[in-house]
Amino acid sequence: MKRLVFLSLLLLSPAFAQDGFKPIFNGKDLTGWDGNPELWKVENGEIVGNTTGPEQLAYNQFLIWRGGKVKNFELKAKIRQKGNNTGIQYRSSENTDKKWSIRGYQCDIHPNAPYRAMMYEEGGRGIVSQNGQSVVIDPSGVKWLATERDLVEADVAEWHEYTVIAKGNHLVHQIDGKTTMELTDFEEAKRSLEGLIAFQIHRGPAMEVHIKDVMLKELPEGGVIDFTNHPIPSDAQIIEAKTPKKGKKAAKAK
Repeated sequence: MKRLVFLSLLLLSPAFAQDGFKPIFNGKDLTGWDGNPELWKVENGEIVGNTTGPEQLAYNQFLIWRGGKVKNFELKAKIRQKGNNTGIQYRSSENTDKKWSIRGYQCDIHPNAPYRAMMYEEGGRGIVSQNGQSVVIDPSGVKWLATERDLVEADVAEWHEYTVIAKGNHLVHQIDGKTTMELTDFEEAKRSLEGLIAFQIHRGPAMEVHIKDVMLKELPEGGVIDFTNHPIPSDAQIIEAKTPKKGKKAAKAK
C-alpha cells in the first residue's frame, strides 16, 4: 500500500512532468496569471473566461502568464469555446496604454475553418498563415505561400488540444497533433523571438472559453534560420491582401 501511495504522489509531482512538460496552471486558482477579475475565474479545475456582449469591452483583453518571457518552447492546452473567437498569445508584448492588452503572435481559436488555429498577429501584421498553409515571410515583409495541405477539422465548441511549437523563427500550430499552419518569419523588424504567453478574451459578441491542462516545455535556444541559406521555394506564390467580403470583418473582429 505504501508503495502505491508513493507512486501516485510521484506521478502527480511536477518533477515527473512527461517529456519535459511542466504545468503552468495549477488547476485551483489563477496564481501566476494576471487578468481582469471580471472576466476570468477558475471552475472545476478549468480557467473560464467570458463576456456578456458588445458593450462590455472596448478592446481585446488577455489573461497573462507572469512566469516570465519564453523563447523556444512547446506549449499545449486543452480548450473549448463558444461565441466570439479566442486565442493563445505567445512571444507577445504588453501594450502600455491599455491594461491587460497584448500584441504579437497568436494561435487563433476560431469557428471559421480557414481561421482555425491559424497564425494571427494581434496588433501587427494581421492574418499571416491560415489553416492548411505553410507561409514564409521574406526579409522585406512579403508573405509567400510555400505549400498547402488539407484543413484540419475540429469543432471548437468541443475539447481539443492546441499545440504551439516555437523554434527560432520557425513556428507551428497544431490541433490534436495535426499541423494547421507553419510559418518561417524572416522579417527581422517585425518578428519576435521571445515574449509573453497569454489567453485572449475577445471584445464584441458574448463569448465563453474553457482552458485546462496548460503545459509548457522550454526548448534549447537558437534555431534561427538564415534566409540566405533557405531561399523562397521556386513554386511559392505571393499572398495578396484581399478586401474582406461583407460580414467577414465582423466574423473575425480582430
